[in-house]
Amino acid sequence: MQTIRDAVAAVQEQGGFSHPEVSPAVEALVRDVIAQVADKWTMLILEALEEHGTLRFTQIGRIVGGISQKMLTKTVRQMECDGLITRKVHPVIPPHVDYTQTELGRELTAAFCGVWVWAETYYAQVEAARAAFKAREGR
Repeated sequence: MQTIRDAVAAVQEQGGFSHPEVSPAVEALVRDVIAQVADKWTMLILEALEEHGTLRFTQIGRIVGGISQKMLTKTVRQMECDGLITRKVHPVIPPHVDYTQTELGRELTAAFCGVWVWAETYYAQVEAARAAFKAREGR
């Protein structure tokens, strides 16, 4: 069975990870998207919208849980900027704002489902590895 280290070494022997046919702009976008998705709040917000449909700001915060208002604001603004969600402001007092996943956001959610499946499949193995590591490190 090939390890990740072996796969990385093989790719590096072939000239590295960059592909000559991939433009620098696309490579930069991929890096940006990975950085965004690596932010747990983005995926948790997308999951909430996927499961519940259109939500108000406070509903997202309640469903996601543990996110500050400042971080929620920052995250939904970035997600809107990236085209993952849309924001609709209703002209009422107090303001009523709805957030909805876009097709782009749904596609990202679908792509990320593989990580959820992986986590469900290998949860016990990861937990066992973590426990073994803690035992070896005396933690």
